[in-house]
Amino acid sequence: MKKYLFKLNSRHRELLKLVKDQWGKLAMAMVCMLVMAGASSAVPFLIKPVVDDIFINKDVTMLRLIPLAVIIVYFLQGVGMYGQECLMHYVGQNIIRRLRNQLYEKISDLPISFFQKEKTGVLMSRITNDVNIIKSMVSSAITGTLRDFFTIIGLTCVIFYRDWKMALFAFVVLPVAFFPIVAIGKRVRKVTTGTQEAMADLTAMLHETFAGNKIVKAFGMEPYEKKRFHDKTLKLFKLEMKTIRSKALSSPVMEFLGGIGVALVIWYGGFKVISGESTPGTFFSFIAAVLLLYGPVKKLSKLNNVIQQGLAGADRVFEVMETQSDIKEALDPVQLKRCPHRVIFNNVYFKYEDLMVLKKINLDVQPGKILALVGMSGGGKTSLVNLIPRFFDINQGNIIIDGVDIRDASLKSLRDQIAIVTQEPILFNDTVRGNIAYGNPKAGNKEIERAAGAAYALDFIKEFPEGFDTNIGELGGRLSGGEKQRICIARALLKDAPILILDEATSALDTQAETLVQKALENLMQGRTTFVIAHRLSTIGYADRIIVLKNGEIIVQGTQAELLAMDAHYAKLHKMQFGNDIKP
Repeated sequence: MKKYLFKLNSRHRELLKLVKDQWGKLAMAMVCMLVMAGASSAVPFLIKPVVDDIFINKDVTMLRLIPLAVIIVYFLQGVGMYGQECLMHYVGQNIIRRLRNQLYEKISDLPISFFQKEKTGVLMSRITNDVNIIKSMVSSAITGTLRDFFTIIGLTCVIFYRDWKMALFAFVVLPVAFFPIVAIGKRVRKVTTGTQEAMADLTAMLHETFAGNKIVKAFGMEPYEKKRFHDKTLKLFKLEMKTIRSKALSSPVMEFLGGIGVALVIWYGGFKVISGESTPGTFFSFIAAVLLLYGPVKKLSKLNNVIQQGLAGADRVFEVMETQSDIKEALDPVQLKRCPHRVIFNNVYFKYEDLMVLKKINLDVQPGKILALVGMSGGGKTSLVNLIPRFFDINQGNIIIDGVDIRDASLKSLRDQIAIVTQEPILFNDTVRGNIAYGNPKAGNKEIERAAGAAYALDFIKEFPEGFDTNIGELGGRLSGGEKQRICIARALLKDAPILILDEATSALDTQAETLVQKALENLMQGRTTFVIAHRLSTIGYADRIIVLKNGEIIVQGTQAELLAMDAHYAKLHKMQFGNDIKP
């Protein structure tokens, strides 16, 4: 429990730190709020001379001065209102911008294992929906709290100045109001957390169904997905209504308790006027100040609900911000140099959660050599290559690049040495040029065109209406499978990294596309230390060495001719693809 409270307080401190960084504009906003509070307090203060001097004593001089004073008061109130509104919203929006940036940076830096556990839609909801709820708290609640606090102070001074005994009657209800407001706030926070989780779940479902709309349509599952969506929106609706009912309760409570306070003031103040102890002007000035006072007090009760919602959003945001990466940077990291690399796996073991995925992996891949990895699905091929850029960390042993344990190398310099082409081409909703240049943002047009030419992509790119400036759509949706893969190869070529990882880069292509992609890959592999995961054994005849993985262990290694001659498991894999003809 203590640990939880410490985390909660530290989260509040982080938010306050962001607020404090805007102290200059906050100070200016507070000056504007003080002007507003002073003007608001002056209004009931002026009621006494209006009633006593103008209406009862018929003072002509006061008749000229007081209307002028009222105009000045309301002008100052308007100036203060405009200034604090603009300044506080600037502060709020800027804080949220920075918080959103920090959250995105944190998520971007987290390891692959984090993304495998979390739903993409849920992470999107954290950055958009949850941060927006905090925005309401920072922009509206903090502004309103400060403004109303100053107004309450000013009006309280007026009330006690007019009649301190009568003021006690007005304030007797405030301690009573405190307890239901706190209880309602706690309930709002609890229900809001459930609402945000439901919204995140809804966002995750939208992301999945929109991304997989082709499968939804192909299997005729539109009615099923519609029902799922309706069920989730119904759950969200019920939670939203719980929040609304909880929030709506605070106003009636404050109205009723405020009514009791006003009734006590009328009873006591009226008695004093009738008995001659007070003037009508004093009474009306007092009652106006009380009525104006209950307004900001009621607003504060509503703002408490907004703050509780914001704190619930902050909890969900800081859950991610406090997530620790299991990929640690060395205290004094080694900077790997760009050159041909020798990669050694020394008795490597790797466990994913409770499952041992790789065992006793010993490899020595010389600079510029090609190592092919084959085996049945689930054998550990992708897990092995994912260890090289430290997408995951090994549990035992070490991986060494040119005598440096990769855990001692800086992550940036390590990943600068590696280019990856995966089975599923990952492209962005950008131009062809932008996607190729992702491998080297500083590259010029000529370098980009050379990379496209070496990837056998130049011909189809030139056929586009806008050439390299053609937008390829989300995930490259306007390109064929072979075109996507060649853009990915061009991207890897432009990066010009000395270590290359090809994860079944041709397995999803038809024969014609595979031929072109294979030619492009041959250009890409030249002079690079290459790790090739192969689904089709026909594509790895060029490999300097082939290893066969089974249940996370290397069961045999050698050239294709050697493996066909001596290994039954490899021969079986070959036979499954080529029939009885097992000639190398």
